[in-house]
Amino acid sequence: MQALVEHLPHLDSHVQGTIRVVAFYDTLMRRRVDLPALARASAGLAECVAGIRLHGTGRVIRMAPDGRQATAPPPPPSTTAPITLDEEEIGTVWLERPGPSNPLDEVLLDRLAIAAAAVVEKYGPARTTMADPALVELVISSESDEAARARALRLLGFAADLPIHVVAVRSQLPLDQVGGLICPVHLVKAAPLADMGVILATTVDPARFPASVRAGLGAAASPERSWQQARTALRFTTPRQPVVHYDGLGAIALLAEIPADAVRGNADVAAIAQIAGNPEDLETLDAYCETGSLRRAADLLHLHHSSVARRLDQIGKSLGIELTEPTGLTRARLALTARRLLSD
Repeated sequence: MQALVEHLPHLDSHVQGTIRVVAFYDTLMRRRVDLPALARASAGLAECVAGIRLHGTGRVIRMAPDGRQATAPPPPPSTTAPITLDEEEIGTVWLERPGPSNPLDEVLLDRLAIAAAAVVEKYGPARTTMADPALVELVISSESDEAARARALRLLGFAADLPIHVVAVRSQLPLDQVGGLICPVHLVKAAPLADMGVILATTVDPARFPASVRAGLGAAASPERSWQQARTALRFTTPRQPVVHYDGLGAIALLAEIPADAVRGNADVAAIAQIAGNPEDLETLDAYCETGSLRRAADLLHLHHSSVARRLDQIGKSLGIELTEPTGLTRARLALTARRLLSD
């Protein structure tokens, strides 16, 4: 590349050199080169080792100016630049220049990074998690036709024959971080949508959700139906059960379809609302309804079971429900869940 600079008119050498570097990479992209070819051409232009690394796969490519793979242990890079796709850093490009940097090194790396991102996007699913929200919405919308949905899935990198798991998420953590945790090996895409996040993944490990994340998992094979189920499951999450799979709800999912006015008008729900002003009572009732056992509720609350029994006796009188009877426990569980859905 030093020869390139020297052959340029002295006054505007940097400007003209920049134009020639840009033209050089434009020509490479028209030839549909792959990542090794990009690194090889860049090393030849820069007259030093050029490298490309993709974070998601860990793939590293180092090419020497003679066109061969660089085998010597890599020294610290002289210049680096990030590869970005969908506003996420997916890799790094660098030069290993032994002497002083060349005035055009930064320009060269900038174009190399852009070209590398284009190659990754076009010829293989990027190991980037964040996706275009418009594409994700096309996948999960009930108003999308099958052709548009299939095209959106292809653009996101999903194969047509693979099942797609849809997850509705509420999280203070970045969506790409959550997606990478629950699907660390296979393709996963995420995007914000309205007041929640949506994650599309080929596999999901529910045990890997961070403790602070609320998540609902859809069960249906079709993405649009799975998204509806995921949103419903998300409504049933609690601090004690932050991840809910729609399949696990069974008939309880029907509660989400009851009109809000009908729920508010129910006597048991109204009675729960009356005790809600006392957080201690509400927490006790919640622990008992979750466990169905005085002793296990006492363990959750870090109280003696006799203390929990006294509280439940008072709560039952306030509600007009015999909580120690199976029917009473069922009524309390349903009322507590229905009231929680109102505040969602």
